[in-house]
Amino acid sequence: MSSIEITTDNFENEVLQSTVPVLLDFWAPWCGPCKMISPVIDQLADEYFGQLKVGKINIDNNSALSDRHGISSIPTLIVYKNGEVAAQKIGAATKYDIINLFKNLI
Repeated sequence: MSSIEITTDNFENEVLQSTVPVLLDFWAPWCGPCKMISPVIDQLADEYFGQLKVGKINIDNNSALSDRHGISSIPTLIVYKNGEVAAQKIGAATKYDIINLFKNLI
């Protein structure tokens, strides 16, 4: 299972009502660092399937969600648990750093 596309339409159901923590990757197609971490994000979606939901939010197509989260720099990673923001990291990160965002939440 790879990451899922999160949009304004499915945010409530996929993120706020999720029974497992959700790692959100705010990105854009023109962002170099976003392209760098994208394969890692997809790997984590596979490796933590069932324990963690992984979603990607294209800020160009979902400006309401990026505004709601105050996104001013990408990539930005946000972890939700029980409908609340539990962790956040701005900028490209290593796989280890990304895992550290959510490992104590699963």
